[in-house]
Amino acid sequence: MGFIIIGIGSISGTGYDRLRLLYLEQMGGMAIPMPKIFTVFSILSMASLALPGMSGFVAELMIFFGILTSQKYLLMTKILIIFLNTIGIIITPIYSLSMLRQMFYGYKLFNTPNSYFFYSGPRELFISISILIPVIGIGIYPDFIFSFSVDKVEAILSNFF
Repeated sequence: MGFIIIGIGSISGTGYDRLRLLYLEQMGGMAIPMPKIFTVFSILSMASLALPGMSGFVAELMIFFGILTSQKYLLMTKILIIFLNTIGIIITPIYSLSMLRQMFYGYKLFNTPNSYFFYSGPRELFISISILIPVIGIGIYPDFIFSFSVDKVEAILSNFF
């Protein structure tokens, strides 16, 4: 989830750098003049929704399996935690998709003097690709990341159980 948050923050910073607008009500119609930024932001928004094949899905799955298989919590506590996580899973798409719709497809309230204003150069593309590779890579092959932490997690668990 860390890569997703960093990516969305980076794209938001790029959008602010280009538009100098802070409020979603002022933005709109950016999908056509900024197609590369729109694509990356859409992929990262879908990753934050925990779609399969993205690192957010692996993170959510680990949380749910960790809670369900834990013997430390009582059944009612597990149900309460899973219920709260489910509320978060329901609220995230509402916010994320409405933000995506308003920023990229909403009513255009600003005027731009030239097309260079929206150009996403090599800096933005390099940062976006550098963030998208781990997001998709961890979603497709999470064992690569798990292999680094297995010994340490087992050592910590052996102290408690």
